[in-house]
Amino acid sequence: MAKPNYSFAKRQRDLAKEQKKEEKLQRKKATAEEEAAALNPDAEGEVAAEDDVETPKDQAPDA
Repeated sequence: MAKPNYSFAKRQRDLAKEQKKEEKLQRKKATAEEEAAALNPDAEGEVAAEDDVETPKDQAPDA
């Protein structure tokens, strides 16, 4: 009988937790943007321009 790979299972749980956390953050951000747009309809273009820029996360510094 094969023994369970606990480190793999832990990694999968951690990845699922990270993904769920990211989705929740995106939902909160979208809700905040909607509320801001409702309060100030003129600032709509400024917020969208900031979201289009994506920064790299796990890059090693040039040595």
